[in-house]
Amino acid sequence: MTIYNPRQQEVSKRISCQANKAKWTDWRWHIRHTVRDIESFETLTGIRFGPEERAGYERTLEKFPLSITPYYLSLIDTADYANDPVFRQAFPSVHELDIGPHDMADPLHEDEDSPAPGITHRYPDRVLFHVSNLCAMYCRHCTRKRKVGDEGHIPSRAQMEQGLAYIRSAPRVRDVLLSGGDPLMLPDETLDWLLWNLRKIEHVEVVRIGSRMPVVLPYRITDDLMSIIRKHHPVWLNTHFNHPREVTRSAREALAKLADAGIPLGNQSVLLAGVNDCPRIMRSLLHKLVRNRVRPYYLYQCDLSEGLTHFRTPVGKGIEIIESLVGHTSGFARPTYVIDAPGGGGKIPVTPNYVISWATNKVVLRNYEGVITTYAEPDCYTPTICDRDCASCDLQLKEQDAEEYAAVGIERLVSDWDDTQSLVPEGTARLDRRPGGDNAQEGSHDG
Repeated sequence: MTIYNPRQQEVSKRISCQANKAKWTDWRWHIRHTVRDIESFETLTGIRFGPEERAGYERTLEKFPLSITPYYLSLIDTADYANDPVFRQAFPSVHELDIGPHDMADPLHEDEDSPAPGITHRYPDRVLFHVSNLCAMYCRHCTRKRKVGDEGHIPSRAQMEQGLAYIRSAPRVRDVLLSGGDPLMLPDETLDWLLWNLRKIEHVEVVRIGSRMPVVLPYRITDDLMSIIRKHHPVWLNTHFNHPREVTRSAREALAKLADAGIPLGNQSVLLAGVNDCPRIMRSLLHKLVRNRVRPYYLYQCDLSEGLTHFRTPVGKGIEIIESLVGHTSGFARPTYVIDAPGGGGKIPVTPNYVISWATNKVVLRNYEGVITTYAEPDCYTPTICDRDCASCDLQLKEQDAEEYAAVGIERLVSDWDDTQSLVPEGTARLDRRPGGDNAQEGSHDG
């Protein structure tokens, strides 16, 4: 674990005294010892809250529960906990009870777009499969605060089978996102069963897992888990780092295991006031991610879920952060800034405006430095008008893989798919003596 000051070192000692090294790296031990009340938090961190402050936190926990893994707790800078990004993401705030006029329990209408238990089907070719209501840690900014921690609604295999049945019945679905809660809270055996059943569905091309385990409990990324996922590729994983402080040694080791297992990694951050609403913080996070083979995927504007008002920034802050990245860091290190539209409208990209004007044959653009330039459009362009009459279209609608048949030279002789036995140079006296002369065929079988 990373130690930032003497007081935090004392906190780490208090936590680690509960476990030897073997237990500390056992993810199940962390789940069993998750901190779920104010008293345990105070005991382990040495932080003491006043009676009025404590009463406010207790009121918050009546509506939105507390759950912090010992690992994530150990990252809190207790000398400045009130401003610490780890503390702010993990510990309740009385402001969570400030329900604004625009706040909603289900702002993304996931429940309304659910045609089967556990399924949200919003986009034509992909579905979200809700397979767990539990997380190792309950993030204070979670958009699904209405569901997370509801132990009475942990999907059984029979309930998950209903979701699988829907996916089987929807041939347009090529992409399944396992979400929750956190899918990696499921036992290895259940994950293996679920991935095996998804892989048997012919039209499902890719499975994605959304998990914050690499951030809040990296020890969950075990060799056994990697062995299971390897059997069911292609499997992708998106995780959720919000601050550079979260990219610890243990987190880096977990990410390395995932990447080495052939799992493409992405990251989805949420823009949070008082946590990461700073261009320098965000750039540092993104650079740490790409160094660990994680591609920044989305930067989310904080949703309109109940209890998140104090985390929300103006959209202009997100635009400012993206503006600070374009031209100043690698393109693959920049996430797409999106607003997940209330009412189930889906993710809408929001970006700085680089198109200044547009004429008939010219586009006027500006770059990150403020340089204004033009791009000349073609004077002659015959558009391809799609009338769905593919038979008369000049474009090749060949969706199968190209055949690798164009080999030449020695490659033709060593290949298994070409029956050429010899290559004979043209223009030899022997070929000229044959009937037809230089019409002799290359690749003669004559020895």
